[in-house]
Amino acid sequence: MCQHMFVITGAPGSGKSSLLEALARQGIRYMPEAGRAIIQDQMAIKGSALPWADQSLFAELMLNWELRSCREARAIKEPVLMDRGVADVLGYLTLCNLPIPDHVKRAADQYRYNRQVFIAPYWAEIFGQDAERKQDRAEAEATYHVMARTYAELGYELIQLPLASIEERAAFVRKHILG
Repeated sequence: MCQHMFVITGAPGSGKSSLLEALARQGIRYMPEAGRAIIQDQMAIKGSALPWADQSLFAELMLNWELRSCREARAIKEPVLMDRGVADVLGYLTLCNLPIPDHVKRAADQYRYNRQVFIAPYWAEIFGQDAERKQDRAEAEATYHVMARTYAELGYELIQLPLASIEERAAFVRKHILG
């Protein structure tokens, strides 16, 4: 387990990326989200590893991304935030009603983060869709619930992010990770 690695997970469109960017401006390192980058890359090359084309292949690419991010973050000595984690792949497969391969379960067991995981609830007032985020409101809310259940079942303690300004959220996270 890597005590200095803190996951931020939750609903799509709930302000996670904006929060991480604000914390980065304050000097806290983070590892970027897999999903959006994979979608951008796959769209650029007309690939099929997309959540609306081949969900299983998309999940495998996300798993590989998260494993690489975990290895990179282990080399960082100070606290580092993870924009989602290995367990999110498990949650994604659950959300899609796809079988969870044994290697994904093993990865979630072997690649552990700080016990405290920040979770961003669905937030209707800021939710939005774009070229990479095609989930509707119902799927965004369902994602939040699946991620909460997935991380809890893996023994993580969930800390819900407040529905507050980016500055207030950043202060909340800083207090938890820096003391």
